[in-house]
Amino acid sequence: TDRHVPPPPALAPLLFNGFALLQRSRLDDDLRFILQADHGDHRHAWDGSFLEDGTPTVLAELEGREVAHLLEDIEGYLCELTGAQIRDGLHILGVMPIGEQLVELVYHLLRLPNLDAPSLPEAVAAALGEDWAALQERPGSRRMHPIPGRLPDTTPLQTNADVIALIETLSKTLLRRLDERDWCASEIDQVIPEVLDGRSDERIAYALRYACKTLVPNLRQSACDEIVHLLAALEGRFVPPGPSGAPTRGMAHVLPTGRNFYGVDPRALPSTAAWRTGQELARDLIARYQREYGSFPESVGISIWGTSAIRTAGDDIAQALALLGVRPRWQRENRRVTGIDVVPLEELGRPRIDVVCRISGFFRDAFPHLIALIDQAVQTVIVLNEPLEMNFPRKHALATAQTLQASGRSEAEAQRLATYRIFGSKPGSYGAGILPLIDAQNWERDTDFARVYLTWGGYAYTADEQGVPANDAFAAALSRVQVATKNQDNREHDIFDSDDYLQFHGGMIATIRALTGKNPARYFGDSSDPSRPRTRDLREEARRVFRNHPQAPFVLESPPYRLPTLRSIWQHMWGRTGSFICKAGTIILVTSMVV
Repeated sequence: TDRHVPPPPALAPLLFNGFALLQRSRLDDDLRFILQADHGDHRHAWDGSFLEDGTPTVLAELEGREVAHLLEDIEGYLCELTGAQIRDGLHILGVMPIGEQLVELVYHLLRLPNLDAPSLPEAVAAALGEDWAALQERPGSRRMHPIPGRLPDTTPLQTNADVIALIETLSKTLLRRLDERDWCASEIDQVIPEVLDGRSDERIAYALRYACKTLVPNLRQSACDEIVHLLAALEGRFVPPGPSGAPTRGMAHVLPTGRNFYGVDPRALPSTAAWRTGQELARDLIARYQREYGSFPESVGISIWGTSAIRTAGDDIAQALALLGVRPRWQRENRRVTGIDVVPLEELGRPRIDVVCRISGFFRDAFPHLIALIDQAVQTVIVLNEPLEMNFPRKHALATAQTLQASGRSEAEAQRLATYRIFGSKPGSYGAGILPLIDAQNWERDTDFARVYLTWGGYAYTADEQGVPANDAFAAALSRVQVATKNQDNREHDIFDSDDYLQFHGGMIATIRALTGKNPARYFGDSSDPSRPRTRDLREEARRVFRNHPQAPFVLESPPYRLPTLRSIWQHMWGRTGSFICKAGTIILVTSMVV
């Protein structure tokens, strides 16, 4: 039997009117990504053609069951947009959020489990007899059964998205009631039945006690410590140490802030948890590319930063290793990484994907052993005696070496240059070189960006070589890249908060386009929830950020005595970001972003 609603009697008018509604909601351009969702038994290819009235041809070809799928996908997409975590302004040093901002902050700190403390929305869902993970996996699916019991003031729950919204509302209402009671833990047993219509639940109580006894006191302590310890540091006095990480990523134990944070044991990267996340990022990237292009990507370009390596304990490195088809080897006693093991093709179940890494200067300085680890993985995979159609790194290395030898290089030199896969800036320098070019307004086309990007980042790093000039090898490696990706591990900032995103990721995209004449697949990995990593098109991510911003994304929130000048806003918004986006086209056209 079909679990979907039957097709409507007037199908064509519904589709045409529905598309008009999407246009009025400025969601028509998002439709191409929604239609490409994989339902297992079918998916829809977007060919870009339209009927005379402007309706996409693919809509007119949908059948009744497929219309139901589309409606579910739109519902799920809207649910994802409304539930996205987007920062509300900028933090002011030494000031603790109050009121609704505090409630939102505490909710997002409790969104994921924290050590022994359970996830608050997951606990609320369980109390209602729902599976939080299953709801998030298919938010647009229609409801086949009601929630047991009665809840006050609830609208009909027709889809999983409605249930997700209800759970989030109940979770925030619980926190709001505790905020009204000054986060007094003794009030928890009274608040829960008030909000959940007589229900009580120990897991919800545990999460709320964690908020009252740990989170809020640590946030209050942060407001004090940030100023006190900053002044102490300026005077050369001792500043207490503390762990680092992204608090909203299930790491609220790093609070309070205002401490001299330490990083990680570099030899323990990637951690076992990061390895699980990196594997999922690799799987989702490959699955997305297969849905869109019908084949495996042969080469993936990835930007790797040191700061994210510290926050995640090595997600990006783990993804690179997973794409290559190897796994880290840990020493049991201290969980330090001692090397890599090759995953057999029979177990891997797919070809080994080539990886080109553009590392940041900080990553180069802080994690030289990770450079050696990735290089070890690359060199190991290249020499494996496997069919070339199942080992893309070997395929590309052999082809490049043959080309170099034909051009007059010695066999040894050709083989060495052909296996370079890790590139960065010159030792002692930092950045990607794109920002000075934009600031000077000294560019006209993609080739200008490509020249700077290759010159600035054209230094090869291996286990034995540190910053060898290899401009041509960098260009050759990028010319084979079919996917350019950058991961973001938290929602405490977005891709328009820093020009490093446009420099590293955007610069890579523009360079590949200049070298090959076409865009690579432009992906954005979202691992803000490590248990559910997602890969999106970069344009999708840009729209998510713009649609959810409560204010213009480039307007700064500052104290009155530090109001930005019109000139400074214009320079940052257009001179850097807008200019690069508009001309290089690496993220999205300005006209599409501002809707």
